[in-house]
Amino acid sequence: MGIKTNIMKIVIIEDEAFAARRLENMIREIDPKIDVVAKLESVSESVQWLKTNTQPDLIFLDIQLEDDLSFAIFEQIQVRSKIIFTTAFDEYAIKAFKFNSIDYLLKPINKDELSNAIDKFRSWTAETSTVIDAVMLRDLLRPQQVYRERFMVAVGDKLKTINVSDIAYFFSASGITFVVMHSKSQYSLDFSLDNLKDMLNPKDFFRVNRQFLIGLKSIEKVIVYPKSRLKLVLNPTTDADLFVSIDKAPEFKQWMDGE
Repeated sequence: MGIKTNIMKIVIIEDEAFAARRLENMIREIDPKIDVVAKLESVSESVQWLKTNTQPDLIFLDIQLEDDLSFAIFEQIQVRSKIIFTTAFDEYAIKAFKFNSIDYLLKPINKDELSNAIDKFRSWTAETSTVIDAVMLRDLLRPQQVYRERFMVAVGDKLKTINVSDIAYFFSASGITFVVMHSKSQYSLDFSLDNLKDMLNPKDFFRVNRQFLIGLKSIEKVIVYPKSRLKLVLNPTTDADLFVSIDKAPEFKQWMDGE
């Protein structure tokens, strides 16, 4: 039987606190009776919670979590809850999920689309429910990956298209994300660095620390400091010294080496 009379229990798995709160608020506006029983931030936290609690009716699940892609959850525990993915991936990259009867919402989430997704969930029956298969998800997601080639930015009261190939790097300051072009032009963007990391080809861009996501072509010099600290000199230059996070240094070296 579909869930029609009982209070719907929902879990939100999302590593950006603001996005999780925004989603929870929209869900409560759509139906105040819905019970958001947990907000989780990582694969490890989600696996532990699902092992020790009654699984919810529905999970809103971000694809990219702080410690891994979210389908790693299904490799460690059988999830019987229905899933709605919340993701910054381009629509064409994830349309394969439709073939697995999994719904998805593109970020930033639209309230009407969220309401429609919840209505779709209510209309599902046990017979149409699908147990998520981690191997299938891995095969579906990666071959279909399509990376962003351009962004729309605001310049005064006009809109302008910028090509990813012309971008030097992205950085975050005072809660705002900025994109710096090879031409030294700078614009603000409505995406977080976490979102951008998922949208861009990892061969060309690397998240060196919490504030910077840099393009390979922007690197002019890498200076090695004691204890394997790495200082980067970029073109265009940054306002302050830029260091690679210590925990990211080994991965950064592999990225620079093309591994």
